[in-house]
Amino acid sequence: MNRLGYACINMALAEQGVKTSRRMIKRTFEKKGIEYASELAVLNATDLKKIVQWNNENGIGVFRITSDLVPWATEFTLEDMPDYEEFARLLGEVGDEAASGGQRLSFHPGPFNCLGSPSEKVVKNCYKDLNHHGELMDLLKQPRSRQAKINIHVGGSYGDHNAAMERFCKNFEGLNESVRTRLTVENDDKPGAYSTKMLYEGISTKVGVPIVFDSHHFQLGPQDSTYAEALGMAASTWGDVRPTCHHSNSRRNYEDPKARANAHSDYYYEPFDFLDYDNLDVVLEAKAKERALIKYLEKWQVNSKNEKVA
Repeated sequence: MNRLGYACINMALAEQGVKTSRRMIKRTFEKKGIEYASELAVLNATDLKKIVQWNNENGIGVFRITSDLVPWATEFTLEDMPDYEEFARLLGEVGDEAASGGQRLSFHPGPFNCLGSPSEKVVKNCYKDLNHHGELMDLLKQPRSRQAKINIHVGGSYGDHNAAMERFCKNFEGLNESVRTRLTVENDDKPGAYSTKMLYEGISTKVGVPIVFDSHHFQLGPQDSTYAEALGMAASTWGDVRPTCHHSNSRRNYEDPKARANAHSDYYYEPFDFLDYDNLDVVLEAKAKERALIKYLEKWQVNSKNEKVA
């Protein structure tokens, strides 16, 4: 059976003060240092457990965790945090809670993670950030498999898509095992960027990294395959792990004609087309988070044939 989930923020809980991305500006970090970062990380982990519990209680089986759990994490080693033991214990409890409800957790690190960059500095920083996410997944007791995906985009083409993907594949080998075993790539939302077909031919068939198919990005990206072909290529890369997809609707088309073409709407006006698949996990990327998911389910609770389920 296909499953739906949401990303990062639970709006109902946020109204009660529950949040997982407490941050600080650089000036504050320079003043208060790792001690304050550690304090915020513990608060974030505490509230993450509340969100995962809420998801279990409400039958939500797919959830993306924010990448901002630990402020300025790449500036220090997690074990050096004064509250590391408490932080690690809390994340372990989050993982146990997720497992008790069969809930699938993931990360989607920021767009500055460009493994295909020709810049050694950019790649080095990418290693640092992605390895941090791998460490968090381990603390969350998540399997070293794409069941616990760490999803990124390839990044820029730098004038040559194939050369950039070759660098991506080469640099992929330099990641820690905790990341290599979990990394996935996603098709892009610009005509000059990367399509599912490009990723399939240039990365997945080379180093075995699965593809997260994004329906909205498919509409906006390079048109070099049909929807069915693209979804099929992406799904085929996951082996014995349930494929994950992303779905969003255009804010410009439905809510604000002045919005960017790739901006996500608050709610849903078109459902994800599952075709004949019945084993997909789909992260809904609407701005209204779990509220959009609830309304989606009320309107389009669907089976593998996209038929309404009573």
